[in-house]
Amino acid sequence: MNKKLLVGAGVAFTLLFNPFSQASAGELSVGERKQMDNVAHRGASGYAPENTIAAFDLAVDMKADYIEIDVQRSKDGELVLIHDTTVNRTTNGTGNVRDLTFEQLRSLDAGSWFGEEFAGERLPTFEEILDRYRGKVGILIELKAPELYPGIEKQVAQALKERNMDKPKNNKIIIQSFNFESMKISNELLPRVPIGVLTSNRAHTTAEALEEFSTYADWFNPSYGIVTEELVNQVHSLGMKMGSWTARSQEAVDFLFEMGVDAIITDYPDYVDPRK
Repeated sequence: MNKKLLVGAGVAFTLLFNPFSQASAGELSVGERKQMDNVAHRGASGYAPENTIAAFDLAVDMKADYIEIDVQRSKDGELVLIHDTTVNRTTNGTGNVRDLTFEQLRSLDAGSWFGEEFAGERLPTFEEILDRYRGKVGILIELKAPELYPGIEKQVAQALKERNMDKPKNNKIIIQSFNFESMKISNELLPRVPIGVLTSNRAHTTAEALEEFSTYADWFNPSYGIVTEELVNQVHSLGMKMGSWTARSQEAVDFLFEMGVDAIITDYPDYVDPRK
């Protein structure tokens, strides 16, 4: 997909209809706040162990627009959800994700570290998540350290295609990564799926860098520490959207509302949408 074809229309639309161009967070109506996508970071991970069914189910209950998931691969080729490239922090095991078989990964307790009430939570598979949540909530898929897993882009694409999820309605499937080459590959494999690039590096916010991203990405997703109103406007002017991470306080959420980003990626979905 050549994202450049969309830039002209995107710029015009942004300038005409961006509700944040004149408003601050305190001035936004309830309707305007609801226009911003509420993305549950690794699920509602402020309240349940990250990247588990418990966290994702809670995010759905809390009316999140998307769940954000981290995808890696077992030694024997199964796509599993876990953030770190080792299992040490969020399970009762040790070792690199890529060095453990699916059976070994599946046997781990991924919940007790967070709280006794979550004992026995398992690492979900990518396909389980697609089957469980399709049609219920958007899914923001992060390819975590794809350089460790050659061909993972094709494997993810195949799983989506098998479920006819490579043509997502309302753009409710997004793929993102810190690895830009991986995202170029994903864009070629899945031309109808929105692509996002992740960064916390200010060097990636130059006019030249943003222009390059806009040739294949639909979303520019920076850490909230480098977000400015000027950056948001630059991103919008190139026809891209911005989802910023990770808002872990009400103050951070309100700041991002004020900046006019398109999505807030948070451990606490109720900070974005107080319905829960």
